[in-house]
Amino acid sequence: SRCCHHGRVMPTIILTSSAGNYQHQLRKEKAAVETKSFSGTLRSSASYYNRQNTTMALDIIRIVALISGLQFTVGFQSPTLQRHSLRISSLSAANKKEDDFSLDRRSAIATTSAAVLTSLSITNPANAFFPVGAIASSNRPKSTSKKSSGNNSNRVIPTWQLDGGVEFPILALNTAGLSTEETLRAIDYAQNEGITHLDFHPGKERDGVAQFLKDSKVDRDSLFLNTKIRKPAPGTSPEDAAKLARDQIEEDLQVLGVKYVDMLMLRDTPDQKNIQAQWKVLEEALAAGKTRSVGIINYCPSGLETLMETAKVVPALNYIMCHVGMGPDIQGLRTKNEKYGIRTFAYGQTGEPEPREAMLNDPILKRIGETHKKSTEEVALRWVLQNDLAASLRPSGNFGRCGGEECQVGLSRQVSCLEWELTKDEMAELNAIKYDDASPTPFSAYCPGSLVLKEGKWVPRG
Repeated sequence: SRCCHHGRVMPTIILTSSAGNYQHQLRKEKAAVETKSFSGTLRSSASYYNRQNTTMALDIIRIVALISGLQFTVGFQSPTLQRHSLRISSLSAANKKEDDFSLDRRSAIATTSAAVLTSLSITNPANAFFPVGAIASSNRPKSTSKKSSGNNSNRVIPTWQLDGGVEFPILALNTAGLSTEETLRAIDYAQNEGITHLDFHPGKERDGVAQFLKDSKVDRDSLFLNTKIRKPAPGTSPEDAAKLARDQIEEDLQVLGVKYVDMLMLRDTPDQKNIQAQWKVLEEALAAGKTRSVGIINYCPSGLETLMETAKVVPALNYIMCHVGMGPDIQGLRTKNEKYGIRTFAYGQTGEPEPREAMLNDPILKRIGETHKKSTEEVALRWVLQNDLAASLRPSGNFGRCGGEECQVGLSRQVSCLEWELTKDEMAELNAIKYDDASPTPFSAYCPGSLVLKEGKWVPRG
């Protein structure tokens, strides 16, 4: 099984909880992985020469022209060359900020190369050397990390417009549980897929984001930095809770080396006064320009009501778990959010704190996946997106880890869920699935169905 995207042959890795099935799939895809290296070599060569002086670019033209036996004269191009020249020209027109000479140079190289690669029966010859991402819009961020192994940054992630004109990308990289090194790696992969929304926690994940900001040449303003306020310990006074939130905001900005973040999210706490005191601090940070938006995480109806009693600023969104089996209204919590004008941002499309076996093995999801040639994980994510929710993406099915090709391909396959749709009947089938034990706020401090970590395991809160 292969997935060809933008002229690349990519391994189709189905993320399952079955080690046997996973290993079988990896063996099945070995040939595709080997084929991918050839495509990667072509892309790497093009990317390299894109950054070099005119002399190097002209060398390519001479070499390829020699191999192909083509002679360029004024007013002549073969039909094949005309088609590829027109494609490159149309891409160039969308990139007015690029240097005109640079674009003409790339067009000449891609046009000449087309004839050679066509004669070698290579699919999408123009894209093999210059995938659309190689001539991407200049206002789109590109990762400069040496770990990059491809560039799909031509993908444009849709956004919601929040209050104040803030653009909120509806797909985010979820770094929960990753080490600093793994966070760096995941950001690099995410950047290559067009993901600019980084959803992280204070601590080692934040350190990874900070390192990326320090080492990368990516424009800070092109990223959406989204972090959370730590929960105050039980028994903390409202005054101390407010101070903790205020101090953390300053700490985050200092560690990240930025003047502002794009969103601050407030966790819940059993103490109603602490919720209200800390929310006031977030409102102050918003007014001071230290964050561009504010939201909440794992708030059930009672927490929403507590916060809204004193809130002057309505949260932009409530970040909760949503997956197939909870219904499109997420057990009624989505309606509660919308009552106050709060959007729903979803994590856990395959379950939390680990993938939900019953859903991944559900015969309905499997059948729908086979129809679309997609994994059950992809079907689950597409269901969330097609219900008009934003989603934060774990980079792989191995939660809390990002290593190797599983992480890279996992993100790519998830982002590709923007490019296909479930039918109306399929959505109806998935909407009808019910799991009575699923809670949209599993990491709440007190909501029904929430969990607590004991001896390294998540168990129901007693």
